[in-house]
Amino acid sequence: MTETTTHQVPQPIRNGHGATDNGPRNKQIDLQNPDILVPPDTDSGTLPNLKFSFSQAHMRLEKGGWAREVTQREMPIATTLAGVNMRLKPGAFRELHWHKQSEWAYVLEGKCRISAVDQEGRNFLEDVSAGDLWFFPQGIPHHIQALDEGVEFLLVFNDGNFSENGTFLISDWFAHTPRSILAKNFGVPEEDFSSIPTSELYIFNGRVPPPLESDRILSPTGDVPRSFKHSLDSQAPIRTSGGTARIVDSHNFEASTTTSAALVEIEPGAIRELHWHPNNDEWQYYISGQGRMGVFADSGRNRTFDYQAGDVGYVPFAMGHYIENTGDTPLKFLEMFLAPSFEDVSLAQWMALTPPEVVQQHLNLSDNVMRSIRREKQPIFRP
Repeated sequence: MTETTTHQVPQPIRNGHGATDNGPRNKQIDLQNPDILVPPDTDSGTLPNLKFSFSQAHMRLEKGGWAREVTQREMPIATTLAGVNMRLKPGAFRELHWHKQSEWAYVLEGKCRISAVDQEGRNFLEDVSAGDLWFFPQGIPHHIQALDEGVEFLLVFNDGNFSENGTFLISDWFAHTPRSILAKNFGVPEEDFSSIPTSELYIFNGRVPPPLESDRILSPTGDVPRSFKHSLDSQAPIRTSGGTARIVDSHNFEASTTTSAALVEIEPGAIRELHWHPNNDEWQYYISGQGRMGVFADSGRNRTFDYQAGDVGYVPFAMGHYIENTGDTPLKFLEMFLAPSFEDVSLAQWMALTPPEVVQQHLNLSDNVMRSIRREKQPIFRP
C-alpha cells in the first residue's frame, strides 16, 4: 500500500524502500495511479504504458458537439484498435461519410439514428440508445444523428493508426469536385450547386429527425441482410459470484465480422480472473468505477496499472492479466478485440484440467489449493 502523510499525499515508499517525493509533482495523478507510484512488490521489469485517459486526449469542438480520440499516436502499444469518444447535441449530425476501417460502436448515453447503404444498394435505418451497439463494415457509407436528448458514444476502429480526422466526408468531396462534374453526375444545371459547403461539415447542428418509420426509404434491393444494430445491455449476461459479462461477437452479432467484445461488470472486491487471450490484443474502455490490472509478459516482467472511468487500457497479445475492482461501486468496462470471435484461456481451468501431479510438481501447491481449482471458467468471481 502507498504510505501517506497526514494530508493524504501519497509517497513512493513501501516497506522501507523508496523515499519521500517533495515535488514538484502532480499529486492528483499520483492519487489516481497508486500502483505506478508504489508498485506491488510482485511488479518487475519494463513494459510499455498500458493506460491512456480520454481526459488527456485533444478535444475537437464543433458547433454540433465534440470528439476526441485515442490512437496509436497517443498510446503507441495499441496497434490493433483505435477509439473515438463523441457527443452530439440534439439533432446534430456526424455527417454522411465512410472510411477504410470498420466501425464498432457502443452508446454510452442518449439516443441517435443511424443509417447505412451497402455495395448492393441495400439500406439500413435504426434508432439506438444507451447500451446498444452498431457495426459498419469498412467502406460502407453511413451517418449518425442525435435524437431529442442528444447522444454520447464510443467508436472503435480496426486499425490502431485510425484517426477520426481523416475520414471520407460527403461535404468535403462535393467541395472539391468541379460543379460541371457534379452537374453531369446528377443531371441538373451547375447553378443548382451554388450553395454547397465550401469545406467539410464533420459535426454540425440539424433538426431532430421525425419518427423512425416516416424516415424509412424503400430500397429496390431491400434491407441489409444482417442488421448493423445489436442490443448489448438487454442481452442475457453470464452471471458469476463476482459480477456479470455479456459477450458479443460474430456468433450473436453477425454483422460484426472484425470486432468482438465483452461488457464486464465486477462487484467491489471481486476480480476478472487470471487469464489471457489466444487470438489478439485486448483494447479496453472503462465506463464506471475504479480498478487495477496486473499484466504478466514473460521473463519475469509484470506491471500493475490503475483505471478510472474514461480510461483506455491495453493488453498485448497472449499476455496474462487480471482486473480487480478496487472501489466501492461496480467496475464496468468493455474489453475489445480485432477478431471475429471472443476467446480467452482461464489459468484456473487450464490447471484443473491438467493431471494434478503435474501441477503440484510445478508449483508445490497445497492440497487445499488443488481442491479449490475450478474446472469450469469463472470469468468474474469474488474470492
